[in-house]
Amino acid sequence: MGDLLAALSLQMGYNATLVAIGAALLGAAAGVTGTFLFLRKRALVSDAISHATLPGVGIAFMVMVALGGDGRSLVGLMIGSALSAVLGLLCVGWLTQRTRLSEDASIGAVLSVFFGFGVVLLTVIQTMSAGRQAGLESFLLGATAGMLRSEALVIAGGGTVAVLLVALLRRPMTLAAFDPEYTAGAGWPLARIDFAMMALVTAVTVVGLKIVGLILIVALLIIPPVAARFWSARAGHVAALAGVIGALSGFIGAAISASAPSLPTGPIIVLVSSAIFVLSLLVAPERGVLASMRRRQKFHRAVHLRQGLLALAQGQPVYEPLTQRLLRIEGLLRADGVPTPAGEAAAAAIRLDERRWQVLRADPALESAAAQYDGLTDVSAVLTRDQMAQIDARLGAGAWEATA
Repeated sequence: MGDLLAALSLQMGYNATLVAIGAALLGAAAGVTGTFLFLRKRALVSDAISHATLPGVGIAFMVMVALGGDGRSLVGLMIGSALSAVLGLLCVGWLTQRTRLSEDASIGAVLSVFFGFGVVLLTVIQTMSAGRQAGLESFLLGATAGMLRSEALVIAGGGTVAVLLVALLRRPMTLAAFDPEYTAGAGWPLARIDFAMMALVTAVTVVGLKIVGLILIVALLIIPPVAARFWSARAGHVAALAGVIGALSGFIGAAISASAPSLPTGPIIVLVSSAIFVLSLLVAPERGVLASMRRRQKFHRAVHLRQGLLALAQGQPVYEPLTQRLLRIEGLLRADGVPTPAGEAAAAAIRLDERRWQVLRADPALESAAAQYDGLTDVSAVLTRDQMAQIDARLGAGAWEATA
């Protein structure tokens, strides 16, 4: 626990601090960028991009070794993975446009072929004298142990640049995500916007290979936006919250990994983001499970109360035990089943409201208002005062005063 607190307070040493900050910036970039991919309903594309990077890592390593280097330069490996990811995207686009394959089928084909080719390359590299200690398998699940200062700076810088670019392109990407037809009709270059979105996703994927790994970077691109969606319905707010969730996931996950070196960094970061997702799923005030349960309970309570009051208004006994209990709690029914004065008044008001709804639903001129009838909503919530007066005039003199 002491090591964890030290890591969270950035007191585990310079390298651990740099890794934590870099992971936080990467998480923020992944969350913000992934938001527009999620809203565009193209989350599976990130999976193809991430898996398509593996052949590039292997080829870049072999090229650098052939040129006399050691092959482990992070910048060189990132360039190779980026070129491979772009090639994978082009293959997906070609298969989707030139064949009868759907986009998800094209993604599945490219993903499996590229990843399989990458695994073969890694196996070949392991047989090379220069490849036995290359540590390229760390790009599968991520690893920060032994990360150099220059590598951490590259990751932190790349994450920062990605966030800034997303901020600049936020408006066109939001339009393309929600209404691509309108975006194209309004003169925006939809193809270029999609390309920019994919380029940013590719950049974040490549930057995150060292920390999270190509298999788990997809989770960091998608989980924060999905979690943020529970808290807001506005695209700007979702993107900002996704960035915060991604940053927290990266920072806390890197801190946990630093305090327990035997734990892999990438999976820990993903587990932290998953925990935030589960928390959002449960406690978000509008879309969370608990909020949904409260709304359902409130609805059931309203149904029981209204049905009970309608029974009292018609002079009928209330048989349902739950309805009786709710009426007694509200002070509308006595223990012997006789309505209280407040209960009689409430029953009369409910009966009048039902009569008003009957008149309203029979009037073709008020068809749009009548469509809002659900058995619970008071008629005064959908009509103006003048319309209410007209309905009460049809019911007879004194109806308006009865509810005043």
